Amino acid sequence: MQVSKRLFNLETESAFAILAKANKLELEGKDIINLGIGQPDFSTPQNILEAAKKAITDGQNLGG
Repeated sequence: MQVSKRLFNLETESAFAILAKANKLELEGKDIINLGIGQPDFSTPQNILEAAKKAITDGQNLGG
């Protein structure tokens, strides 16, 4: 299979660079809430859960 030469000019996903910086700051003792890759380390507040359920029930998730 032949691929475009431009493929070799692609850079790393920037989210990984941001994750590395957040991890470094955390290791330095900074208080970090990392909302980048993965899941946050706290539960979703109840009012947010209820609003999401209502939006789904009301059909607001259909893009229209």
